[in-house]
Amino acid sequence: MTNPPDDSTEAATAEPAAFGDVPILLFVRGLALVSILVGLIVGFHVYLGLRLIRDAQVPAPMSGVLWAALWVAFGSIFGGFIGGRVLRKRIAHVLQWVGFGWMGAFGLLLVGTAASDLVLWAFSKGGDPLWQAWRAAAVVGITGPALAYGFWVGRRPEVKRITVDIPGLGAGLDGTRIVQISDVHIGETLGKDFAQLVADTVNSLTPDLVAVTGDMIDGSVARLRDQVKPLGTMRAKHGVFFVTGNHEYYSGGAAWEAEARALNMTVLHNEHRVIEQNGAQLIIGGVTDLEGARFSPSHAPRADLAFAGAPAGAPRVLLAHQPRFAEVAAAEKVSLMLSGHTHGGQIFPFMFLVKLQQPVIGGFATIAGVPTYTSNGTGYWGPPFRVGPRGEITEITLRSVPAIRTARRALNADGREYSMCR
Repeated sequence: MTNPPDDSTEAATAEPAAFGDVPILLFVRGLALVSILVGLIVGFHVYLGLRLIRDAQVPAPMSGVLWAALWVAFGSIFGGFIGGRVLRKRIAHVLQWVGFGWMGAFGLLLVGTAASDLVLWAFSKGGDPLWQAWRAAAVVGITGPALAYGFWVGRRPEVKRITVDIPGLGAGLDGTRIVQISDVHIGETLGKDFAQLVADTVNSLTPDLVAVTGDMIDGSVARLRDQVKPLGTMRAKHGVFFVTGNHEYYSGGAAWEAEARALNMTVLHNEHRVIEQNGAQLIIGGVTDLEGARFSPSHAPRADLAFAGAPAGAPRVLLAHQPRFAEVAAAEKVSLMLSGHTHGGQIFPFMFLVKLQQPVIGGFATIAGVPTYTSNGTGYWGPPFRVGPRGEITEITLRSVPAIRTARRALNADGREYSMCR
């Protein structure tokens, strides 16, 4: 393997910026966004209380108890976010479980209540107390089992296998298997045991190469070093490669790059390596996350730097956390881009909101001419549930095809395996 000259190494190993070094515009933007979100969340909690408590005519004193519980649950959301940063570990852990657990329940209750409002409106039963009571019971009754299922699924990522045809891939690398993990999010409600499960599953697949496409953690290196340690046991013939995601930058991007190196991962900070086998070559490039530019100019993603000095004619695989980066990478003749970030939406129906920021929700797509596979993520963020898209550890088999073949995409009958060539 070779490494092109790159002037980002010093920046990548620097200490993370202190709070006072965070750009003022980023701070103001974040404050404005938080204010809007808090206002919306307050309004939605009021809406839930009116529909599920008042309109259902829950008698006193139970109605008062439920209203109080609703506002305590509202406060727990912020306790989950803040507790892990300012409180002792055990107390913070409890607050995180309660707060993030309520976030998931709140989302499903909100969707269920809004959907049932449409049903009541369609049947002109909105003013009927009996229908309102049955509606409240149905929404709560469905939400409970859905959360139980989502909790079970959320901690059990599936192995998903796809095949991608790579034009120009030499016969010596035909059948190369890349195992991708993304958005593991060790730190809040996922810990060392989950990291060990992921590492064991990856190693059981005996990959040729492992790609870690960002958001490995949620928290600082000092707090999570022991929790992520099992990921350092992942092994592959050609190595384990890591690129930053947006969450690394929230906890010190440069520090996590350094820790990834300590975990025996090759950090691709706008750089590449060349995989060579039996006379064939494959370029593995990687860029920092799009959020990196907000924290340091040296952490801005640069696809041109990532492939600077790469051998001409060799196929290129690019690791980039967010699928929308394909629009930037389009000029770099990328054969395949591997991304994550979206979680596939994680909890129904919020996957449809992903499309407001990203070109895809998950799976295989061609974005700005770049063949891109977007993982649903291996872990989860925030609510400890997956209701809808399941987490995944993805085994990607690269196949050699003649470069003159035309573009196509095929979806196997089971809906899980793709092949693509151009």
